[in-house]
Order: sequence, then C-alpha cells, then structure tokens
Amino acid sequence: MCTAITFKTKDFYFGRTLDYEFSFGEEVTITPRNYEIKFSNNTILKNHYSIIGMAHICNNYPLYYDAINEQGLAIAGLNFTRNAVYNDEVNDKDNVSQYEFILWILSQCKNIDEAKVLLSKINITNKPFSDKIPPASLHWIVSDKDSAITIESTKEGLNIYDNEVGVLTNNPPFNIQMENLRKYNKLSPKSPEYIEDNKDYSSYSRGLGAVGLPGDLSSKSRFVRAYFVKKNSKAGEQEEESVNQFFHILNSVEQQYGCCEVEKNKYEKTIYTSCCNATQGIYYYSTYENHQISKIEMFKEDLSKNELISYPIIRKEKFFLQN
Repeated sequence: MCTAITFKTKDFYFGRTLDYEFSFGEEVTITPRNYEIKFSNNTILKNHYSIIGMAHICNNYPLYYDAINEQGLAIAGLNFTRNAVYNDEVNDKDNVSQYEFILWILSQCKNIDEAKVLLSKINITNKPFSDKIPPASLHWIVSDKDSAITIESTKEGLNIYDNEVGVLTNNPPFNIQMENLRKYNKLSPKSPEYIEDNKDYSSYSRGLGAVGLPGDLSSKSRFVRAYFVKKNSKAGEQEEESVNQFFHILNSVEQQYGCCEVEKNKYEKTIYTSCCNATQGIYYYSTYENHQISKIEMFKEDLSKNELISYPIIRKEKFFLQN
C-alpha cells in the first residue's frame, strides 16, 4: 500500500510513500543520458533524458518505483492488485512491458502533453522481467509542474484520467476514489460556527472542521486524508520549508509497523518516503528506521556517462547529540 502526491510552491515537488512488509533492496538510482536502454519491443535508446529515482537494480537494469527526469516529468507506480490487467503483444501498438513503463515515458517525454502522445500508442504487456520477477500489479501517477494524470490498465482497457487532485493511493480504481472524495467536500481547516437561538456556542476543541476525516490505514481513507492535508498545507517558497512540509504531508498517511498485519507475524510499514524537487532534479528520502532526510542531486553527477549511478539507502537512525 502506498500514497503519492504532487505539491507546488516556487518549485514543483513529487513523491510517495512505499508501504510494504519487506524491502526489495532498492537504491536511489540515476540513469545518465547515454546509458543504453533496451526495451522488450526491441527499441534501443542510446541517448535520452537523464532520470533519478528509487529503483531495484537487477542485471544492471533499473526497475524504477518512482522517478523524475531532467525535464521535470515525474512518475510513481503504486500497487493496484486485482484490478491491473496487462495484455499480450499486438502489432499496431508500442508494446511496453509493465516493468519498463516508467523508463519508456521518462526517457522520451519532457511533459504531460508528450507523455499523452506516447500513451496513445502504448500497449502495456504482461511480459515479465525474468522468471523470478513477474509483472507487478500497478497503476501510475504521471505529473509535470502544470498537471497530472493517472494511468490504469484494466480488463476494460487503458484508462487515462486527468488527476486534478494530485493524489494516488491503491484500490479502488481512480474514478471510484474521486467519487468517494466528494463525500468529504465539507471538511475544513476552520472551526465550525455553532449558532442556536441566536447565541454563539464556543467549540470544546480546535480542529472540529475536520471531524469525519478518515483516520484508518485503508487506501480509500488515505486518499481522502492525503488530499485534505495537501490541499490545506501551507509552505514557504524556500527549499527547506517546501521539503519539510512535503514530508509532513506524507507523514499523515505513514504506516506504523505492527498496525497492519498482512500475514501472521508480518506487518506492513512505510519503508521509505520520497520527495523530489522535479524543478531542480533533487531526490530526497527518509526511511522507517532513519528519520533524517537524505539528499541526492542529479545535476551534480556526470550525466554524460553510460553506466548507472546508484546510492544505497541509509537505514540506520542518526541522532544529533546536542549536549
């Protein structure tokens, strides 16, 4: 289970939580412009946009979970179990396997308009990366600084939704999430006014405008909560303020270890939280074990290279000794 959001102050920010019961050995990975990308449809890109994001590297190939490219386009893939349906290859489409979808879009597109052109020709296939890595059941949020879309490949076909709220979680499908969100349109950060017989009655507590905001860990509830917190969040224009607030927004949907049992003695937790400054090509992250925010800047690397650049996640908690 995961949550992804967009956020904009002076710059454009994009990120997500990855919630699961174990890690896949992910690393912050930079795909430089001259890394040769070989796609399953026999397309080979020897030169393309550079990309930074979280990925599991297998056989020198980056299997991205979420990423941005040097043009400011961003994508995250989130679990969409029991609803995601991929197809066999067809002759009149660009056959792109699920595992390479993020690379296909980010390597070639600089904005949503260009992504929509590629999506109009795409067929997301069920071809696995390997015998040990089958297709993951996912849907995606794709965003630039101006707009976002959600892509869902289901038994009905490829659905592309305008995502005006800039939020994605998991099931149910996006259109049902949006229909559910309408039930909460009266929630407010302001305290309600109680008037009876022309007398004002003071509230017993602050925050009563948000009474009814769902607080459970389900994907439907996290969608509503992430939207409410994001919509009402205030942040300054400085980088530190924007990044700090972004992490606070996603902390509102964090999964605490022990609260969501998926199997006997196995519990989901927020393995990492990411925040990308897509304007400046910076990838920030924290982990469940390490609250310190780590920072990797794409443009500090030699992006003319032809080999992947990766940084292992720092998981051990770091304490600042103040006395």
